[in-house]
Amino acid sequence: MKLIVGNTGEGNAVFLVEGELATNLTEAFPEVGSDLMGLIGSPSLAAQVAKGAPAKEKVPVSSIETALPVEQPSKIICLGLNYVDHIKEGGYAVPDYPALFMRSLNSMMPAGQPMVRPTCSERLDYEVELMLIVGKGGRHIKEEDALSHVFGYTVFNDGSVRDYQRKTHQWTPGKNFDQTGAVGPFVVTPDDLPEGAVGLKIESRVGDEILQSANTSDMMWSVARTIATISEYTTLEAGDFIAMGTPPGVGHAKTPPRWLRPGEVVEAEVEGIGICASPIVDEADFASKAAAE
Repeated sequence: MKLIVGNTGEGNAVFLVEGELATNLTEAFPEVGSDLMGLIGSPSLAAQVAKGAPAKEKVPVSSIETALPVEQPSKIICLGLNYVDHIKEGGYAVPDYPALFMRSLNSMMPAGQPMVRPTCSERLDYEVELMLIVGKGGRHIKEEDALSHVFGYTVFNDGSVRDYQRKTHQWTPGKNFDQTGAVGPFVVTPDDLPEGAVGLKIESRVGDEILQSANTSDMMWSVARTIATISEYTTLEAGDFIAMGTPPGVGHAKTPPRWLRPGEVVEAEVEGIGICASPIVDEADFASKAAAE
């Protein structure tokens, strides 16, 4: 299934996407609820929905104002170094354990909403990533069982404020500016993708300018290995987000550096899932618009 969570004017709902059109599953199955947690928490409901919704009027996907696929994820865990060429361009040694960090919910926003360049820095960078949404939680999950814990896959743009990321050995400030982590808009269930989401083209761009282009087969830590590794130290819960790291080509490694600028639209794409597009805005302009509303 290909799903999107969003609003067409009557509150958030879950939609089943078929091409350029979408069916309101929440209207057809009220128990689905207003985000993906209803389907995540009930495999039987998800199976029922997958068989097809009752005939309902379809709406254009373009008419849906996207929301986060899970409104309140318990955890947002990110891999910082998962592609060898990206590790090298950043000047790091290839690690033998994944570089993991957390993002706050305030730093996240749905695809289509503005990505905000803060007033304190012009060094806003892009990072296209595969992201998974945990379906079945657990602790000490075995690698061979890990893929059964995935509900679906989406696209993530890990917007990073590089000078703040490099202020300390901990990356928390640079990875947690408000409104810098774009998610979505689509979530695709594992049955519609290769096992472990391997072999998918992954790319970021601004207009015709290709910024990053690689393949998810290049990841050092697979989805299954990542789930197993993370669940050694924490209990994964249904609805958690896990971002799988970015390939080479990020802006800070280019000569000269290539920072995102207000007025641009950055696109992050994973083959078979979709495009996560974000207009770049200056924080002052974003705040002024929000105040006016």
